[in-house]
Amino acid sequence: MKTNCLIPLLLLLIFPFESNLAQRRKTKMESPSFDASLYSGMEWRLVGPFRGGRAGTATGVINNPNLYYMGTAGGGVWKTTDAGSTWECISDDYFGGSIGAVAVSESDPNIIYVGEGEQTLRGNVSSGNGVWKSMDAGETWKFIGLKGSEHISRIRIHPTDPDLVYVAAIGNLWKPNESRGVYRSKDGGATWEKVLYVSDKAGAGDLILDPNNARILYAATWQMKRNGYRMDSGGPDSKLFKSSDGGDSWTDISNLPGLPEGPWGITGIAISPVDSNRIWTIIEAEKGGIYRSEDGGKTWKKINENRALRQRAWYYSRITADPQNIDKLYVMNVSYGVSTDGGKTFTLKNAPHGDHHDLWIDPNNNNRMIIADDGGAQVSNDGGNNWTTYHNQPTAQFYRVSTDNEFPYRIYGAQQDNSTVRIYHRTAGNAITESDWEATAGGESAHLAPDPKNNDIVYGGTFKGYMMREDHEIGQTRSVNVWPDNPAGSGAEVMKYRFNWNFPVKFSIHDSNKLYAGSNYLHMTTNEGQSWNTISPDLTRGLPETIESSGGPITQDNTGAEFYSNIFVINESPNEEGVIWIGTDDGLIQISKDNGANWENITPPTSMSPKLNMINSIDPSPFKKGTAYVAATSYKFGDYTPYLYKTTDYGKTWTLITKGIKSNHYTRVVRTDKVREGLLYAGTEWGMYVSFDDGASWKSFQLNLPITAIRDLEVRDNDLIAATHGRSFWMIDDLTPLHQISSELKNKDALLYKPDKAYRMQQSGWGKANPKLEGTNHPNGAIINYYIANKKDSDTIHLDILGPDEKLIQRFSTSAKESKNDPSAPKKLTVKSGGNRFIWNMRYPGFKSFDGMVLYSSPNVGPKAVPGNYKVKLTYNGKSHEQEFTIIKDPRLSNSATDFKNQFDFLIQVRNQVSRANQAVTDIRTVKKDLEYVVDKSKEIAPLQEIITDFKTKLEVIENNIHMTKNQSRQDPLNYGIRINNRLAFLLADSQRGDYPPTDQSKEFFVEVKKELDVEIESLNILMKDYVSKINDKVTENKIKMISLE
Repeated sequence: MKTNCLIPLLLLLIFPFESNLAQRRKTKMESPSFDASLYSGMEWRLVGPFRGGRAGTATGVINNPNLYYMGTAGGGVWKTTDAGSTWECISDDYFGGSIGAVAVSESDPNIIYVGEGEQTLRGNVSSGNGVWKSMDAGETWKFIGLKGSEHISRIRIHPTDPDLVYVAAIGNLWKPNESRGVYRSKDGGATWEKVLYVSDKAGAGDLILDPNNARILYAATWQMKRNGYRMDSGGPDSKLFKSSDGGDSWTDISNLPGLPEGPWGITGIAISPVDSNRIWTIIEAEKGGIYRSEDGGKTWKKINENRALRQRAWYYSRITADPQNIDKLYVMNVSYGVSTDGGKTFTLKNAPHGDHHDLWIDPNNNNRMIIADDGGAQVSNDGGNNWTTYHNQPTAQFYRVSTDNEFPYRIYGAQQDNSTVRIYHRTAGNAITESDWEATAGGESAHLAPDPKNNDIVYGGTFKGYMMREDHEIGQTRSVNVWPDNPAGSGAEVMKYRFNWNFPVKFSIHDSNKLYAGSNYLHMTTNEGQSWNTISPDLTRGLPETIESSGGPITQDNTGAEFYSNIFVINESPNEEGVIWIGTDDGLIQISKDNGANWENITPPTSMSPKLNMINSIDPSPFKKGTAYVAATSYKFGDYTPYLYKTTDYGKTWTLITKGIKSNHYTRVVRTDKVREGLLYAGTEWGMYVSFDDGASWKSFQLNLPITAIRDLEVRDNDLIAATHGRSFWMIDDLTPLHQISSELKNKDALLYKPDKAYRMQQSGWGKANPKLEGTNHPNGAIINYYIANKKDSDTIHLDILGPDEKLIQRFSTSAKESKNDPSAPKKLTVKSGGNRFIWNMRYPGFKSFDGMVLYSSPNVGPKAVPGNYKVKLTYNGKSHEQEFTIIKDPRLSNSATDFKNQFDFLIQVRNQVSRANQAVTDIRTVKKDLEYVVDKSKEIAPLQEIITDFKTKLEVIENNIHMTKNQSRQDPLNYGIRINNRLAFLLADSQRGDYPPTDQSKEFFVEVKKELDVEIESLNILMKDYVSKINDKVTENKIKMISLE
């Protein structure tokens, strides 16, 4: 093997490569454009957590009790085939993000219609793009139109004709538009006609077909508007309509006897499948409540005005009739209400999460249902007494991301509609599970700031300016509000300090005692929040119309989500202590160069940045003083344009840097790489982008990341972490290929990138990770990235791992043949055109084995490489190049280099003895096979038969002393016991538990068991010497033909 891996130096092809430092210098002058295939081997991985985010729509499928679908507020469409035990996203690769409606055809359940854009229109709402259709239960999708509808509240399919479909479109939330109302298609979505339209301010908030006569429809229109600082639900165009001819014509029934006077807000509708004359509606109005009709909507009577069913009406107000009980009714709200007397009284119940939005009940079994709420979707098979969990849905909506300085580091974020989270970015298990994350300080809208001196102390904000200090060591929370006045129920105008729903909290990168918090002023504490200093004037526009109470004209809604005219981002220059940059949600950028003593307004001109552009992130350059990158968005005013800016002179001048980003991919965050100057990452509402030329041009950096909104990014070491708003945390573990790409490399046939440092970790776990229930762990080994421009079947490609002594550890090759009994043989390498990623598990080969070998509790795992410098060599059709990489010990360990070497040397010795034992068994079985042949050829020669029988008997004694031959299945050793090879193999496995040198008793036992093996090997050698020549002589003497045609 040694000679096979030696390649003459003259054959080496030196692939161009530059160190990180050299790359940093060179890219200052480059304006490169690189093909994405150069880095297409890089991968995002889902970290988690698996805790559901908001879902506004859910449905089951008739006659299939295990099949359900849900549409999430930011994570696309999901499907369960096991009644809610696990979920899988089925919209990836086609669409994603915010979903308002999912509908399955009753007559053909393979046909699904999906409407984008959630109908739960709270402050963090995302919009959609139209309607999709699947003909194969979600395997594939086709876009079928209604662009501009933006938010779709309902889709209804004719019960016997799946081509006849109705869509209720709310339309644009931020500004008037005409793409709203009720649409109908008679050809499965090929064409659409608008059949109900009130105005460019009111869309369709609910729609229902009479379950007994599909020609009868009821629709509710909803006049609703949002912008950056307020939400208004209600107006003269909120109405109730009925059609008796399949939508050809509609009658306004809002003024029929018994219904409340306007203005109305949101309205929900339900029809009893038992008797279509019984109809319920829940109406947001001054004298709103639940109204019931017993005559098909001709007359109405108010039967309930319980505030528990009407509170925050615009966020809920879905009502569902039981399909089998005429008096049973469900109303969605914080708790969901259940009535058994036709709606007169309700019992309040809760699914596992709360804040309920939608309910589907099986028409044939009213105990079977699925509910959608702020925690995703849950299934019940007993009428709501018990529900499945939502801790199996990785659809969390995060606002921001930060990390601590532990190892492994933890990722921090606030999950909308849930708690804050801190989760390990990698673990010692085979996955990232629920046990690897916990709640931390603050609330659902927080920025989180772990104390750099003690990461178990965490500061977190929440809505209305509340702030908490969590001490995880003792389990106590302290309130450290800048100003502890509770403004609940009032607008921002009553607050001494105005705080955004997602106000910033951040430790100084220059002074670990200094913590910043942003209201409309910048505040700073150096004593853990015991007192706060205000170190700025009001840094916002403070326009009076933007700081009023929100929620009119019917219901005020002052949760803090609409508190406006506040600081939204704080950052310091890494190169200059005292230089502080802030951005506000109402469009200003301000800078202080003297720790807050003086401030300068450096906002880009309105010709470049809209007046109320929300400044979402500011990232000062780690390379140059005065340089910073800004991401902003004006989407809450109906402008979906991406806004990214760069300044190189402390904001005196600005450049718009959005070339290459799609015109509606509005931007929330831009971050600079920490190693390569000019390498930037941008997160948008629809995914990721990368720039290699300081923002002059951008390309998609989606890779395998699902389509979802990116709210924040953090570059940590050589990792990139994305806070998605609908798909939890995702990250890339190794950015180094991006650091190394240069113009000289882009035309090469093959590239080997220098690997990043690799931590030697103890990652293990029972069985395989379940990606439907657990986050993906960091690869258990060293990440090796390489590129093959055009992979052909005739290519021969090797990856060789070389040890510190330059000797081959393992070869991986496209031409390798399977050799299951020799772990040191070349292993199969799978290569594709473009970027490739290979994970070396940092292990030397295990021991040799033999066919049928069964060992107890002794996996064949070779020793792990010791910390140090290693090499990887890529050989492409005979041309080779090497790169060096470093394995680093787990920094939590106190082990010395000697400790690692002692463990490694011991394991190699043990491994070699296991191989020695197994080779002896292999040799014995080879000889026995030959003997069987001779026996068959010498049946008439008694003396030879006697010798062979005697020889075989003695061989089998030695064989069974080395290996228990009766063990043929996994637990046979519990019956027959184990022998020398298994005892040695167990010692090998047992001595790899942790990174520790062998114990004295392990070394002592090894000496003893090796002596036992020596005895058996010596006996075998003597036996072979005695018998082999004797048998061969007898074969010759008796002229036995080894090959004969007779």
